[in-house]
Amino acid sequence: MQARDNKIGADRPKIAQLDDAAINRIAAGEVVERPASAVKELVENALDAGASRISVDYADGGKTLIRITDDGHGMSADDLPLALSRHATSKIDGSDLLNIHSFGFRGEALPSLGAVGRLSLASRVAGGDGAVLSVSGGQSDPVRPIALPVGTRVELRDLFYATPARLKFLRTDRAEAQAIGDVVKRLAMAEPFVSFILRDVSGDGDGRVVFRADAESGDLFDALHGRLSKVIGRDFAENALRISAEREALSLTGYAALPTYSRGAAVAQYLFVNGRPVRDRMLTGALRAAYQDFLSRDRHPVAALFIDCPPTKVDVNVHPAKSEVRFRDPGLARGLIVSALRHALAEAGHRSSTTVAGATLGAMRPESTTGPARIYQMDRPSQAGRTVSYAAQAPACETPGFAEASAPSARFEAVIEPESQPNDLPLGAARAQVHENYIIAQTEDGMVIVDQHAAHERLVYEKLKRQMAENGVPAQALLIPEIVELGANEATQLLDHADVLAKMGLTLESFGPGTIAVRETPAILGTVNAEALLKDILDELEDQNDSQLLQSKIEAVLSRVACHGSIRSGRRMQADEMNALLREMEATPHSGQCNHGRPTYVELKLADIERLFGRT
Repeated sequence: MQARDNKIGADRPKIAQLDDAAINRIAAGEVVERPASAVKELVENALDAGASRISVDYADGGKTLIRITDDGHGMSADDLPLALSRHATSKIDGSDLLNIHSFGFRGEALPSLGAVGRLSLASRVAGGDGAVLSVSGGQSDPVRPIALPVGTRVELRDLFYATPARLKFLRTDRAEAQAIGDVVKRLAMAEPFVSFILRDVSGDGDGRVVFRADAESGDLFDALHGRLSKVIGRDFAENALRISAEREALSLTGYAALPTYSRGAAVAQYLFVNGRPVRDRMLTGALRAAYQDFLSRDRHPVAALFIDCPPTKVDVNVHPAKSEVRFRDPGLARGLIVSALRHALAEAGHRSSTTVAGATLGAMRPESTTGPARIYQMDRPSQAGRTVSYAAQAPACETPGFAEASAPSARFEAVIEPESQPNDLPLGAARAQVHENYIIAQTEDGMVIVDQHAAHERLVYEKLKRQMAENGVPAQALLIPEIVELGANEATQLLDHADVLAKMGLTLESFGPGTIAVRETPAILGTVNAEALLKDILDELEDQNDSQLLQSKIEAVLSRVACHGSIRSGRRMQADEMNALLREMEATPHSGQCNHGRPTYVELKLADIERLFGRT
């Protein structure tokens, strides 16, 4: 095995001051990771300048050209050289690094971009003349006059040409363009009253519009709803719940989707702190914890959440890219997200996402026909007219072979009088049971298909959870307490959460330095490996400063109990039983999805059904 080379030679090295160009290139490695990072810094500068319209152009995934144009207040000719100097900014005075109200404040983006690419900065203030300053590889040209409307235009060409090693680590043009689009869309969500346009100008012509979002109007929630509809999609906007909650100095707003509108990966989770897009493990963990009772492990919630708090309550100066934040009280922020989302999901009641019906209709393929389309012109007759017509169309018993026909799989109950079970109820009135598992109910403007086992499983589960919340978790006292040896810090951390764990049936006591005595465990879990359980809880506390592990294990047992105690598939139900199940679903929160996040019912509108049969 060869010995590694020494990092520093045998001779004592001499300490020397790096030149500005080298310093800027080093800083660029932290601030500008890829073209999307440059777009983020420049668009945030435009927003800080009060822009109401921002245009982003790029070519070849941003490697050869990035151009940001805004209509903000601009800069004067005297300000341009200073703007390209390190740590020169108009956003803070340096006296208080905790009271930050702007996106940028470090004064590093422009000089870093000028050190690794060819940068052109043109700007004009109201009532002044336009000016442009170019810098290439850290070398500046003189300021020149230019014709320009009020605002700023930043043009960056040949990114990383001065640091070719970094250029080799960039991904394909398509991947880099997709990252740019993601950055612009996140900032567009944070500023719904600002217009954004993103164009790919690779090749000839004026370019191709990749994304466009005009400024929204109305109050904040209406504007945000409209912007999210354009960015995430109309399906999300139709199936999202409004979130609005406050706790102490923190407020939470935004929209979160129903559990039945979920994704296979965590790609549609957008989190903002004081308007700044962030990627924070604690916040994403809180979002996951809020949905843990409604989604299986392979599904992920969709949400756009905005936390606002005094700047002194959060540190945004954790990393030069400013994508990470640190709360002064992380438990408060996490608890706010979990409680607000669970409250909104409970208020949604039995509601299920509209995409479930869309997927159902998409799976139904009407038989293709050749020739001209058929035209149906039939009026809908009255109830009395339908009764007479149906009687005339009823088959006679003496029809050959009819009496010997095999029994259908559907079992139709007697027609229920409208006075007893009106159709205008949310889930309508039961009309049939097919394959001994699916209830067909008629609503005022369509029909509902209910999975009786999945629906009753959720109802039993919610009942068990209510009983546990009211009566507590029964604890099983151990005949001989189990002694678990941990480190001093780990034992202290567990004892700090002992009161919360005791409410879940896990009683812990100190048993000397770094040692925990487990005296009681949740009875519903049966035999418990206390040491493994404590270590799992410690891992979760270390990662998220909170633990939902014990509660999730108990709820998993309750879910299994609910599954075995609910109506089984294959059981025939009477009409009153089916309607009782529908009424209980309407009155029970979260009944729109089963314990695993699947929908418990599908609602089809009459217009959609008629479209399947070509009646429209």
